[in-house]
Amino acid sequence: MLSLLVAKVLLAQDNKPTIPLWPNGAPGSESRRNEPETKPHAWSIGNIYNPSLTVYEPPAGKANGTGLIIAPGGGFRELVVGEEGFKPAKLLAEKGITCFVLKYRLVREENSGLTIEKDAPVDAMRAVRLVRTISDVYGIKKVGMLGFSAGGEVVSLATFQGKADPSAKDPIDQLNAQPDFAAWVYPGPVGVPKEYKGQLPPAFMIVAQDDGASNVVVNLVNVYKQGKTPYEAHILHAGGHGFNMGDRSDKVVVKTWVNRLLDWMSDQGLLSK
Repeated sequence: MLSLLVAKVLLAQDNKPTIPLWPNGAPGSESRRNEPETKPHAWSIGNIYNPSLTVYEPPAGKANGTGLIIAPGGGFRELVVGEEGFKPAKLLAEKGITCFVLKYRLVREENSGLTIEKDAPVDAMRAVRLVRTISDVYGIKKVGMLGFSAGGEVVSLATFQGKADPSAKDPIDQLNAQPDFAAWVYPGPVGVPKEYKGQLPPAFMIVAQDDGASNVVVNLVNVYKQGKTPYEAHILHAGGHGFNMGDRSDKVVVKTWVNRLLDWMSDQGLLSK
């Protein structure tokens, strides 16, 4: 299975390797896997029916054993893959993190024929399982997820629904699909339960108070408090929704929010070899 996946590697943004989540296409979307992506806006892509991971490796000698799946946002109608995918991957790879930018299927895109309930969790969990399958190739010891907006919903689906499936026919799908750590950036509400019984990974959360969905982070905190699982949450005084990496804002707290994430990752031992 691993050799088949490696044989399917393509070149994507900046000539980075891209690995399809499934060698023959996503379940239910096999007949559309060769359709070209579209560009609904200058900052986004659409028509994703062959979900994949684009790999951003650290510079030689800097890899620290941490793998991070980055899920861009876009409301499940488009994918803001540059500002919320490739850009954070470049920055975090420089810190020694092996990054995988996830292109997931857009279940709310017109005529997709897909649903949040059935298809979105499948892509989220497969991404975690696939990175675990190839972790030895990249020297990865822990696999986490970082999601922006709807990408945060992808993180929630894997975090709260992900588990091992020993009965799966595909050996990849037998692996645990819950990430080892999770980070949410102005997430949407999909996938966040009112309560959760079971183990949860350490978590980082950030949102601006003037984001219309800021209550989602409050709900995440409540779920984490129930399980007495360590988390760090930031509610910024301003910033709105979709501040991306912060470089377009005039607010210092927004411009520097990534430092809060890096500080948290450092305290979790995720930046050390």
